[in-house]
Amino acid sequence: MKYPKKDLIQPMSGSRWQHIWSGFVGDKLAVMALIIFAFYCIVALLAPLVAPYDVKDPAFMDLMNAEIAPMWISGDPRFLFGTDAQGRDLLSVILYGTRLSLTIGLCAVLIQATLGICIGLAAGYLGGRIDNFLMRCADIQLSFSNMMVAIVFLAIFQSLFGVAMYQQLAMVMLILVIGLTEWPLFARTIRASVLAERQKEYVDAARVMGLSSKRIMFRHILPNTLSPVLVIFTVQIANAIVAEAALSFLGLGMPATEPSLGSLISAGFAYMFAGSWWICVLPSMTLIILILVMNLLGDWLRDHLNPRTYKD
Repeated sequence: MKYPKKDLIQPMSGSRWQHIWSGFVGDKLAVMALIIFAFYCIVALLAPLVAPYDVKDPAFMDLMNAEIAPMWISGDPRFLFGTDAQGRDLLSVILYGTRLSLTIGLCAVLIQATLGICIGLAAGYLGGRIDNFLMRCADIQLSFSNMMVAIVFLAIFQSLFGVAMYQQLAMVMLILVIGLTEWPLFARTIRASVLAERQKEYVDAARVMGLSSKRIMFRHILPNTLSPVLVIFTVQIANAIVAEAALSFLGLGMPATEPSLGSLISAGFAYMFAGSWWICVLPSMTLIILILVMNLLGDWLRDHLNPRTYKD
C-alpha cells in the first residue's frame, strides 16, 4: 500500500513563535543588543558610502596628518576619531575594518556550520562505524588548541610562500583556518539532536514511505535540529572575529593595506603609552561592543530556543 508523500516536518507551533517574540520584545537588553548589531551590519555594509574618506584613495594616507587627536580633543573637524600613525582617518579605517572582520567571521562560521551539520547528520542518522569514525575525528580535532593550529598553519604558509603571497591570500587563509578548526562543535550538537529525532514517529513514517536517507536527513530531520545551531552560529561568529583579531595582533592576520579591527589594534598598541592612545583604544572599543552584543544575542537565543524553557 502506497502512502502520499506529504511533508513530514513538524513545524514550530504558532504559540511557540508568539512566546519567543513576546519574550524578545519584553527583554530590553536583547532589543538593544539587536539594534546595535543591526547598526554594525548596516554601517559595515555601507562603509564605502558612509566613510568620510575612501581608504583606497592614494591620497588617503598623509603623514602630515599623522597622530592627530580626536575632534573633541584637537578640535580638528576633519577627523572625528583622529588619525593613526600613517595619517589615515581613524573613523574610515574602523568602518572598513568592521566590514572586513564581520565578513571573515561570517564566512568562517558558514564553513564550520556546513561541515559540522553534514558530519553531524551522517554520524547521528547512520550510526555504527561511520558514527564512531566521524566522532573520533572530531575528538582528535578537539584535542588540539584551535588557536595553536591556526598559528602553526599560517606561520608555515607564510614561511613557505613568502610574506607577499600571504598578504594577497590573507583573507582567504584566515577564513579557511578559522572555519576548518571549529566544525566539531556543530557536528556534536547536530549529532545529539539527530539521535533524539531519529527515534520519532515522523522519521519512521518517512522510512516506510520509501524516502531516501539523504532526503530524510536534510528535508525532515535537519529543520527540527536547527534551534541549537542558531545559538551556536551567533556565538561562533563572535568567536571567529576574536580569533581573527588575535591572529592579526600576532602578525598573522590582515595586512596593513586591508586593515581589520585586529590589525588596527595591533598597529595602535605601539602608540598606546606614547600619547596617541586613540589609535588602539577606539578600534578596541568597537571590537568589544561588537563581541558583547553578539554574545548577548547568543545567550538570549539559547534561553528562548531551548524546548525545556517553554511549555505549550
